[in-house]
Amino acid sequence: MILAAQRQFRAAWMRIRDNTRLLELWRTDALEDGSRQWRIGQILDHLARTGEVQRPAAGGGRNNEAVGLLLGGTEVEQWGRLFLTRLELASLAVLLTDRFGWNLSVYNRMPAPSSAVSAGESRTVTYQVSIEKRRAGAGRWFSSENITDSGAQSPGRLITQALEATLHGRTLAADLVPGTDLLMVARSAGRLRDHRELDRPRPVGRLSLGLSHSDVKRWAASHGLNGSPFQRVRRGTVVREGRPLQHSRGTHESIYVLPDAQVQHASRKVFEDGALDALDRARSVVFAGRLAEVPDPDGQETATADCMDASTSPWPDADGGCAADFLLCLACPNAHVHPGHHPRLALLHERLEGLRGAVPDETWTGRWAEHLLRLENLRERIGPAAWGAARTRAGDRDRIIANLLLKGDLAP
Repeated sequence: MILAAQRQFRAAWMRIRDNTRLLELWRTDALEDGSRQWRIGQILDHLARTGEVQRPAAGGGRNNEAVGLLLGGTEVEQWGRLFLTRLELASLAVLLTDRFGWNLSVYNRMPAPSSAVSAGESRTVTYQVSIEKRRAGAGRWFSSENITDSGAQSPGRLITQALEATLHGRTLAADLVPGTDLLMVARSAGRLRDHRELDRPRPVGRLSLGLSHSDVKRWAASHGLNGSPFQRVRRGTVVREGRPLQHSRGTHESIYVLPDAQVQHASRKVFEDGALDALDRARSVVFAGRLAEVPDPDGQETATADCMDASTSPWPDADGGCAADFLLCLACPNAHVHPGHHPRLALLHERLEGLRGAVPDETWTGRWAEHLLRLENLRERIGPAAWGAARTRAGDRDRIIANLLLKGDLAP
């Protein structure tokens, strides 16, 4: 579909560009008077000023025949030397949507982009494109984008070509109705019917402004497509860019990203990694040691548990010992917790809950959140009733240890 649009629009752009050059040569008297090229230039000048190949000659005759011989082709091919047809304009719109992700409705009222040569870059031009989005709600209808043409592969090159291909249509429209300055202009082959699409500007003579739904249907049918090409092209552009274009973040994710089969396939690894990461995080905030009924004589008492082997600590120091904070003892598989530890742990749990609303969220999350979750997991394993009873048995030594832990005064 994109290749078909590229072929159709590029052929039209090159045709108009070549005839524009011939017209400019004629207007600057650079052609030999009376030559074939000079006579074609004269016809093109009339075409540019009126939109018609020639004024009807009374009775037809040799004048019409001479024009036909000079220009060749059908009537559409003759006036098409300077103007896009409506199907060629549809091809341009498909390419613009593929490049920028614009809605079809945007093209009906898009002004011709203004341009300025970039500072210090004589060959680089930056266009300011104004976009009207009626669905965005009052106060948010209008936005603008800066698009740079810095070479053949740059996004702005298509804007340059669009301006060149619509030049004569835009100029004629402004002559017929002063103030008209819309980018998307095409010439119709026949007389335009009654204008019924109120969202589109009214035609100017033989010039059609914007794109009608019938233009889109005809373009799709001419290329063997079912439905609007703009919906599928825009969806592909949004997914390719990976960011909202002319829509909200919620619309971007729910309408364009999540339903896309390629995104779903590519996201499997992301979801898998996320699930494994969540599992690791969940495991990191549970009590990793062993519950014991009585103290083990081989254990070394710490502030929160008994350590059974400091030399195999998950957080070793340079001397082969343990460098962990005593609060991390509960995350170590070498920790043993027996009923003698329960009172101070229950008291510490209570103090952490009270601390939660007294410190900034960032401080709480970085320093205390995991320890509280680990204590809550331990509470569930011991049992809420036994945990509550242990809290009532907390003595002065337990209170001192809990306070020192919260102040960070205890070192391993």
